[in-house]
Amino acid sequence: MINAVISIFALAGVAPLIQRFAGRRAGLLVALLPACLTVYFASYAGVMMRGESVTQRFAWAASLGVEVKFYLDGLSLLMTLLICGIGSLVCVYGGGYLRKHEHLGRFYLFLLAFMGAMLGLVLAGNLLVLFVFWELTSITSFLLIGFEHEDEGARAAALQALIITAGGGLLMLAGFVMLGQVAGGNYDVQALLAQGDAIKASSLYVPLLLLIFVGAFTKSAQFPFHFWLPNAMQAPTPISAYLHSATMVKAGVYLLARLAPALGGSVEWTSIMTTTGALTMIVGSVLAFYQTNMKRLLAYSTIAALGTMVMLIGTGSEYAIRAALVFLLAHALYKGALFMIAGIIDHQTGTKDVEVLGGLRKAMPLTATIAVVAGLSLAAIPPMFSFISKEMLFEATLDVDSNAGRFRLILTAVAVLAGTMFVTVAGLVAVRPFFGSLKVTPKVAHDAPLEMWFAPALLAVAGIVFGCMPNTVTDRLIAPAVAAVYPNAAPMELALWHGLNVPLGLSVVSIVCGLVLYRAWDALRTRTKWTQGFSRFGTEGMFAAGGELIECLARWQTAILQNGKLRIYLLVITGTTIGLTAYTMRRGGITFPAANFFRTDVKFYEVGLALLILAASVAAVRSKSRLGAVAALGVVGYGVALVFILFGAPDLALTQFLIETLTVILLVLVLYHLPRLKAITGKRARARDLIVSLLFGALMTTLVLITASVEFDPRVSDFYAAHSLPDAHGRNIVNVILVDFRGLDTLGEITVLAVAAIGVFALLKLRPQAIKQRAKRKRRQLKPLKTTTRGEESPL
Repeated sequence: MINAVISIFALAGVAPLIQRFAGRRAGLLVALLPACLTVYFASYAGVMMRGESVTQRFAWAASLGVEVKFYLDGLSLLMTLLICGIGSLVCVYGGGYLRKHEHLGRFYLFLLAFMGAMLGLVLAGNLLVLFVFWELTSITSFLLIGFEHEDEGARAAALQALIITAGGGLLMLAGFVMLGQVAGGNYDVQALLAQGDAIKASSLYVPLLLLIFVGAFTKSAQFPFHFWLPNAMQAPTPISAYLHSATMVKAGVYLLARLAPALGGSVEWTSIMTTTGALTMIVGSVLAFYQTNMKRLLAYSTIAALGTMVMLIGTGSEYAIRAALVFLLAHALYKGALFMIAGIIDHQTGTKDVEVLGGLRKAMPLTATIAVVAGLSLAAIPPMFSFISKEMLFEATLDVDSNAGRFRLILTAVAVLAGTMFVTVAGLVAVRPFFGSLKVTPKVAHDAPLEMWFAPALLAVAGIVFGCMPNTVTDRLIAPAVAAVYPNAAPMELALWHGLNVPLGLSVVSIVCGLVLYRAWDALRTRTKWTQGFSRFGTEGMFAAGGELIECLARWQTAILQNGKLRIYLLVITGTTIGLTAYTMRRGGITFPAANFFRTDVKFYEVGLALLILAASVAAVRSKSRLGAVAALGVVGYGVALVFILFGAPDLALTQFLIETLTVILLVLVLYHLPRLKAITGKRARARDLIVSLLFGALMTTLVLITASVEFDPRVSDFYAAHSLPDAHGRNIVNVILVDFRGLDTLGEITVLAVAAIGVFALLKLRPQAIKQRAKRKRRQLKPLKTTTRGEESPL
């Protein structure tokens, strides 16, 4: 499993090279590894059927008790097959969809990196490892959503998704830390699942539960964090088909299902999850009704579907868990296919607006057939696999034995509403563009090439096969996944027909109501369009208002604190340091140490050196010439170096000499080209600066005296003195500490300096005038040709 994840990331690194040399065949070549991994993980189905699991681990930070552990059970197997299987199809589909895109290699890189992050997330057997991969999915999804980086809308959508999902992930990390502490410092997922009663009895249970909920809800686009998902439709369709049908948005659902044995079953768990899931279903269903963009229609229906899964996991009954996992699989199949169909329509016609599409079945017969089959799955019409999942949904909401049984009527009504809207969306996406009178589109419509229609066709057919033969996936996928979430679950069997019962009646009601809404969609949407004005008061409007407020505060503090004047920067830094340090000393009862300032053993040259440093400092401040000030500062520096020599620190003195010499030379070279020094501050400003400087100097003196009077534990210095020569082979203890004991710190500092130097070099090489000239030439080339009076084309 570890090698599987590493191999995906390795393939991501070389994917751009594959694209460069393989051309049109790159999609097929890149898809080979995910396809092979699908077969590899499918080979574990027999192990899962026996109720077993597979674990692989190796030490990461042994001293902290942290290890990289990968864990494969029924739940993670279901997710890995979706990630790798649909991922391989998206690679092929994306190669056709973005065939002429100049950054197709970058697309493969980002997509495979995201695939590796998702694979690591669902296989992680340690909460900290899971969090690392969780945040990797946020970062890589940011790159994918913003793939069209020259589009301002794509950049804004990518940033919005990153802020919401990564921010939720940080709060989730706090919940993970609290959960690990409650479990005795253990972050192993299997160990946590065995301590459910102790975790729920802890006083930290509610806080950690809320923090983990925030992380899961932001990732899975639950209300009130749902709005980032429709905006993420700015990404190219292959990315939407992968991220928003089977992978990223399912990560939160996976996490809730994974932790359900440890955290589930309480009143807080049930009430929060069922309420959030139901509200998300309502919001997604209502907002989907007003969309005309095919991808946004599918996005809002996805929000409702995710709310359905969260609600089912929250109810906590065995039947609800079964329904949630069957629905998860069915949704991945038909939603991935429909997103790809939307991409084909947009690619072949030049639009994805359902209001201007119609009658395409003759021009695109193959696409129409695939769309209808996938649309039947979205509408949950028998014999589709999704029909089984919808009947199980109604059965779960009517289950009086579940923890949310007293709300069964409300949850059932919400489920019927969602089912109704699924039927309406299926009609708008899969029927309306292909039937009716033919409408003129920006491009001449025709069927897509094989690499584009193969993937949605395979997913659509899988929905029929699983529906007609449900037990092909029940024993191998669904039952082991249910057992991972609901231990000691009874054997299960899926079937299309269960006789005439209430769930069947509710399915019929949702289908009929959905068809009625589809027929009345134009009229109802027009008459109730005024309700969309309330959207600015929703959570998306609040997010936008919060962003504008932060931007206003940033502009205000920049104008005051970061106005480009170095003296203001120094004043703020020193003033803040004085205030905070003085406050801390006063609160902590730290007093000025007793010291003998009138010693009789002071040498005359020590007094002379001190007076020299003091006089040079005054000269630097009073100098009317920059060069004179630099020379005076050099005297101060060399005087400090002499102090080091007098008090037995020759290595520090040598370092000081070198630094001072280099600093003086560089300053002289720079200041020589600057204009004459002018007084730019008044007397009051200089008096203020004098007071701040004296206070800062007094503070530093006090801190040095306090430090000198503190007796440190000698074991630290004794350790370095004892181990520097035998272990690090160095006699200079300070140097050994810098390059050996704290070598990583030094390496980090060198890296920072190197990066800063590269940035400075790039700025120095930047030629704004040349850039402006190139932009002007480009604009001149893009200007349309004008016709002269002779009828000739003018080059202007």
